[in-house]
Amino acid sequence: MRREFGFTYLTVLFIVAIMGAGLSLTGELWYTAAIREKEAELLFTGNQYREAIERYYLAGPQQYPRALEDLIKDPRKPGTVRHLRRLYQDPMGDSGKWGLVDAPEGGIMGVHSISDGKPIKSTGFGPLDAGFERVAKYSDWKFIFAPTVQGGATAPAKSAAQPR
Repeated sequence: MRREFGFTYLTVLFIVAIMGAGLSLTGELWYTAAIREKEAELLFTGNQYREAIERYYLAGPQQYPRALEDLIKDPRKPGTVRHLRRLYQDPMGDSGKWGLVDAPEGGIMGVHSISDGKPIKSTGFGPLDAGFERVAKYSDWKFIFAPTVQGGATAPAKSAAQPR
């Protein structure tokens, strides 16, 4: 009878070990899925800022916004002109604040995450985000609008951009 209790005890220990390994794997998969979801949100919101900065730049005298709040209500226009519906938070950063990319002639020409985390996504970006391929950290994903010159080339202002 004592041998039966030992066999039952070992069976229970084996089942607990398998369940622990399964839960560990499930937790890792959920964590990876959550990070991928945040990366998708970062790409979406970053591109929303890029498009809003472009609309701001092209909507009046060609200048960049002085602050992100200018994208919600354009101070250059008498009425309420919105280039962005609301200010989005950085999904990767703990504070939710964005890093800003200064334009050479003043204003904000782009945003970037302030997170130093290593991206899971390293390839398969769209044409506007092709520069994000194989970068070391999220803060290198810079969502910049640089006007084009004749012939479709990007103006030199993009290379002179300074993050802050």
